[in-house]
Amino acid sequence: MFYKRLIVLLLLVGIISYCVIYFTVDINTLRNLIDFQPWSVAAAFFSVLIGLFLDGFRLIQLVRLSGEKITPMQAARVVFGNYFLALLTPGFSGGAVAQLMFLRYAEVPMGKAAIIVVVRTLISILFLFVCMPFILLSDDGVLPWVSNKLLMWFSLLAIAGTIALIWAMVSGSFDKVAVFIAKRISHKKGRKLMGFYHDNKKAILLLSSSPAAMFKVFIISGLSLIALYAVVPFLLMGLGAKVNWIMVMGRMVFLNLFLYFSPTPGGSGIAEGGFILLFNTIAPQGTVGVVAVGWRLFAEYIPFLVGFYYTIKVFGRGFLGKKTLNKGK
Repeated sequence: MFYKRLIVLLLLVGIISYCVIYFTVDINTLRNLIDFQPWSVAAAFFSVLIGLFLDGFRLIQLVRLSGEKITPMQAARVVFGNYFLALLTPGFSGGAVAQLMFLRYAEVPMGKAAIIVVVRTLISILFLFVCMPFILLSDDGVLPWVSNKLLMWFSLLAIAGTIALIWAMVSGSFDKVAVFIAKRISHKKGRKLMGFYHDNKKAILLLSSSPAAMFKVFIISGLSLIALYAVVPFLLMGLGAKVNWIMVMGRMVFLNLFLYFSPTPGGSGIAEGGFILLFNTIAPQGTVGVVAVGWRLFAEYIPFLVGFYYTIKVFGRGFLGKKTLNKGK
């Protein structure tokens, strides 16, 4: 089952990359690629390394806040394992399973490991949401057919709704709502819903237990994401484009926030299509597809291969069997 899924993913990535380049590259692009600046490739690679380092560093801080400890090598396995399984599953859902597996391997108790995984995701999404109003104030062309005013209201409502939900969960006033919903659906779905609710509530309680430490983790998360997104402006500069860093980084934030809710494995297809939609007016003519594939290569596929190596090394070839997945879930 694992090898079938891996082969399907590789074929999907190959076909999407080919189509993206084929339909967006022209003869001028091919000539420009000969002059592609090597320093921009090195800068993009270095930027990804910084982003991954900061991602591992924030994980170590979160584990420490939970009262446990992990080594930098164990943190690296969690980070790269997340990339590996996230690309194999719809909506990046497998990334959470990979993180749990590697945290358990590092002898972090299952309950704490689950909370840490949820907190990592919540903090990243929260950072992107917080950035959205500032992006919409500085960029009028994020989505040409949707007004920035409407997007701004949506962003503000999402932030306000998130804050209200966090307050309701911390105060306990949302508990009855969760129980009410769980009782009106099937027993199996109700148990899953309550498990999901309790994991998120514990994560939010951890977030509120040490505000100063969590603010530090929030800043580290933001710097990690910025470093990973900086791959795109470096690649654009390598093709001779004049880059508006604020606009480019803003659109990367918008795209990656959307990808958190992507139904395809690792956002394949949607990531490339969304990138072309957002950057076709910024990238030099005929180069947007090359930059899209380059971004995915540096920011997703290379970490995916490293995660594949760590996962096979630690858990063996049978790690993705049905029993393993069931335990992870």
